[in-house]
Amino acid sequence: MQFQFSEEQNELRNIIQRFLEKECPISATRSVMDSAAGHDAALWQKIGANGFLAAAIPEEFGGAGSGYLELCVVAEECGRALAAVPTVSTVYQAAELLQLAGSHAQKAKWLPQIAAGEAIGAIALQEGIGEMIPERVTAHVRGGKLSGGKSPVADGLEADFAIVMARDEAGGHSLFLADLRNEGVERTFIKTIDPSRKHAKLHFAETSVEPLGESGQGWRLLQQVRDRAAVLTAFEQVGGADRALRMARDYAMERYAFGRPIASFQAIKHTLADSYVANELARSNAYYGAWALSVGSDKLPIAAAGARVAATQAFQLASANNIQVHGGMGFTWEFDCHLFYRRSNFLALTLGGPALWESRLIERLHADMREGEKMI
Repeated sequence: MQFQFSEEQNELRNIIQRFLEKECPISATRSVMDSAAGHDAALWQKIGANGFLAAAIPEEFGGAGSGYLELCVVAEECGRALAAVPTVSTVYQAAELLQLAGSHAQKAKWLPQIAAGEAIGAIALQEGIGEMIPERVTAHVRGGKLSGGKSPVADGLEADFAIVMARDEAGGHSLFLADLRNEGVERTFIKTIDPSRKHAKLHFAETSVEPLGESGQGWRLLQQVRDRAAVLTAFEQVGGADRALRMARDYAMERYAFGRPIASFQAIKHTLADSYVANELARSNAYYGAWALSVGSDKLPIAAAGARVAATQAFQLASANNIQVHGGMGFTWEFDCHLFYRRSNFLALTLGGPALWESRLIERLHADMREGEKMI
């Protein structure tokens, strides 16, 4: 069991860092926030052109075929740069669902476009406020036509296709692939906490769709992919938390009060130390998740939930503490602190809220303990 990245993977990290330092300054994220755009289209295409999105996509479908560890490196650096790109919806979920359950034709059509940064995918699951459960699904498909609404949908404003959870003709919960450029699709902007990661309401009116995977297996497939996405998203959160902590530390070292740096005050030291401890715990859990994901371990459900919980807590704490360390200026629009706070809350909810993943972690730990007791 190896819990560190290889020399080649660390070199990949250096390459991505240099690329993002040049192509994704914080001003680029602010530009997306201030515009009607749902993402940084130029950056998305450049990331794709450099092969960073292709890490976990098979070579047969235009990918690099490298593996999940390389994709974890990409995710962490995108999180550190606060990149306004649709990685969570497109790469961590849509591409994974296509690989897991898509037909050869579906994979051949969409995976090469995702790998090249030429297509955006969305996951249309939610139907209103609150955690989504099977009983709440009202969208339905009859005769290959989808009707119903989904809201909120991350990246739904500009997505080329969506993977939609809907009731099939037998009443089961199935996944369907909808080309959002087809007739019968209406998109409405929804205001959320992070304007750099815009959301939409999608309304389908007899929209032509294709089945994705076996009928009635939609919920099972979604949960499988969400474990994978939880690990990858945890790396984005770890990257964001690390940068938020460094921002707070650097400011505390430079800001003077009563003739000395505020970093010398015990309250500031404790605040930074709390963030550091949470970040290191999150990184450890994320690394365990990366290992489980990369080797296909049966421990992935536990590892994914642990990574998700720890990374969510770390990013939210680091981003909030960053604002506090900056004092009154940290609460202003002109300072960048709020950008990390907004992104931390977006990522905390994008795969289901903290309570959901905490419950999953507890349930999976209990199940693992019961299984262990049977073997004794």
